[in-house]
Amino acid sequence: MITREQIPAVLDHPVYDADGIKVGDAKHVFLDDATGRPEWVSVKTGLFGMRESFVPIHDATMVEDHMEVPYPKDKVKDAPNIDIDAGGHLSEDEEHRLYDYYRIEWDAAWQEANQPGEGGWAHPGSKETQGTSADDAMTRSEEKMHVGTERREVGRARLRKYVITEEQQVTVPVRKEEVRVEREPITDANRDAATSGPDISEAEHEVTLHEERPVVETRAEPVERVRLTTDEHTEEETVRGKVRKERIEAEAPDEDDTPRR
Repeated sequence: MITREQIPAVLDHPVYDADGIKVGDAKHVFLDDATGRPEWVSVKTGLFGMRESFVPIHDATMVEDHMEVPYPKDKVKDAPNIDIDAGGHLSEDEEHRLYDYYRIEWDAAWQEANQPGEGGWAHPGSKETQGTSADDAMTRSEEKMHVGTERREVGRARLRKYVITEEQQVTVPVRKEEVRVEREPITDANRDAATSGPDISEAEHEVTLHEERPVVETRAEPVERVRLTTDEHTEEETVRGKVRKERIEAEAPDEDDTPRR
């Protein structure tokens, strides 16, 4: 249980769940009007801590420089949205919503808040915030925009290899043999060869003809390497948002209302 003396060590310090996961930073501590004991703590959660979620502080503990609560981070982040700027107190309806969400018995909490000697009767939901100093100064706060970036997937590119068939035409020279009859007259140079055989006879002489024809052969040969790469470029984008600021005005009495002697 967190005591009032531990509140300064709670405010603006990290809040972790039971698994050691950071939930956010403690912003406000709400006290019970009757007992004066801490009952709730608001934790800044969400992107850039722009949201405050309520979590019971009854079973919380201080561990070194942070507080641990017995609820998962997602449970705290999804707690009912409560407007903490509405006077610094929780209404009975708001308290009921939080008790139902965290499964806390309302009647048991009412009995605990109204034990004899605890300072009188009060709704368990009547709380006041702790965190302002006891001096007469007023703190002015304002919201700041904190803009970051998140990386998300916008698409995928892939390389796919497939086979197509196309016609190619190549002209290649081919050679072939043809028969040509040559006749030569009898001369002194060939007379002996011409008269070497019988005078009159039958004979045959055969010549083998040859020709070339195209032969097609295909071979797979590497021609190039293809890969995918990504190039990163930076461009400017304008982000707009609304922030709230507190203003402090001093009201002084008019001079005409000042008593004269």
